[in-house]
Amino acid sequence: MENIINWNFDNSYSRLSDAFKEHIKPVAVKNPELVLINESLAKELDLDLTKINKDKLSSLFTGNTLPEGSNTIAQAYAGHQFGHFTMLGDGRAILIGEHITNGNKRFDIQLKGSGKTSFSRNGDGRAALGPMLREYIISEAMHNLNIPSTRGLAVAKTGEKIMRDTLLEGAILTRVALSHIRVGTFQYIAARDKKDELELLLDYVISRHYPKLVNSKNKAIDLLIDLMNKQTDLVVNWMRVGFIHGVMNTDNMSISGETIDYGPCAFMDTYDPKTVFSSIDHMGRYAYCNQPIITKWNLSRFAECLIPMIDENQKKAIEIATEIINTFEKNYEEKWLEMMRKKLGLLGNHSTDKTLILDLLTWMHQKKVDYTNTFCHLMKFKVQEEDFQDRVFKDWKKRWNERLIINNSSNEKSIALMRTVNPLVIPRNDKVEETLDLAIKNDFKMLFEFLEILKTPYIEKKNTYKYQIPNENNKEYKTFCGT
Repeated sequence: MENIINWNFDNSYSRLSDAFKEHIKPVAVKNPELVLINESLAKELDLDLTKINKDKLSSLFTGNTLPEGSNTIAQAYAGHQFGHFTMLGDGRAILIGEHITNGNKRFDIQLKGSGKTSFSRNGDGRAALGPMLREYIISEAMHNLNIPSTRGLAVAKTGEKIMRDTLLEGAILTRVALSHIRVGTFQYIAARDKKDELELLLDYVISRHYPKLVNSKNKAIDLLIDLMNKQTDLVVNWMRVGFIHGVMNTDNMSISGETIDYGPCAFMDTYDPKTVFSSIDHMGRYAYCNQPIITKWNLSRFAECLIPMIDENQKKAIEIATEIINTFEKNYEEKWLEMMRKKLGLLGNHSTDKTLILDLLTWMHQKKVDYTNTFCHLMKFKVQEEDFQDRVFKDWKKRWNERLIINNSSNEKSIALMRTVNPLVIPRNDKVEETLDLAIKNDFKMLFEFLEILKTPYIEKKNTYKYQIPNENNKEYKTFCGT
């Protein structure tokens, strides 16, 4: 082990019992080559990468060199994948340790695509360059949109080919998260039917992510309430920017409240609530409009795991958990309405707000108008203006302007509010694909330009307009899991 970076590891999860993980090292790669390094994230982590040569960094970020203090494990978890329960685990990811920053913040450092583990089943444990760069791009975009997310610290090529539909270039993403504990982690432990392990996990999660609950009279109840609030906030944020996760399985719902696992995810261009991009989501289970419903469904599975700790009387425990879960719709709608008010610059509350919001969304759906650019137009940015000459829209806009006046709001004040929540740019699907196609051919110029634009999605820059225009071909866009 080498200490070429000033890591500060304290690997608390690896100290839990073996039921939670497997001790395993990354599989060495032939020819590591660093592609991307996230300097701003490194700075936030208090890591100094400036004095280290590229070869050493390449070796580190592919797992060929393990840093001093690391304790490499693959985590065990389960998941409802498209509704079907499966025992899972890190099949192509290895947690190298928990890094503590100078400000005492704890972050998981994980290598994704680092080789086979006992959880790999029939997989090869490897990842391709395209999907790893895609996760890096989208997770950075989400972070800069002010949405909680895991992030990429580095992407490195392995110098090896991996077989998918064709031979692809292998790569490893170094992923940073508050933790990689999922609803599926609780499901895995609950399925073992050992209450002491479940209590151990509950106490660990509260200590790490919800310390204010340490002295709670009923930790299970309070954790369920807190996680429900965090996940509601997260999904409202997804809806705000038109993000569609694509695989909202229970193993992809993080206990920390971060967006995790960017497989077949994408951003909606034309507003259609039933939009699905995932090639494997044939029934639209994880469509844009279903994301709140699936959030509640996933939280219900989480609540089931907690039943033994909510109350010794199972019937009473189920009643308590059901009552909590059934508050989801009202809570979600209130938060969603508040978010939409901000998108429209509406200050205060008015009885007509919900109708005004729904009428706009209905018009956008019927006229097949771009979701992001509609709000850009309302903020007085020049976008495809022909979309907004429609009489129905002009009538709606008149009602909107009348509503703005009700709270004695100046137009400037409303637009200032709108500009905090309505991005000018999102990672549009055709731009993501164009960027990845070039990067796979070793041309990274567009990648660096795209990442620079996505750093400030709420601010207009010289090249912003180039990334605002939707591509008509996006209607047939499909995304794939990458495994």
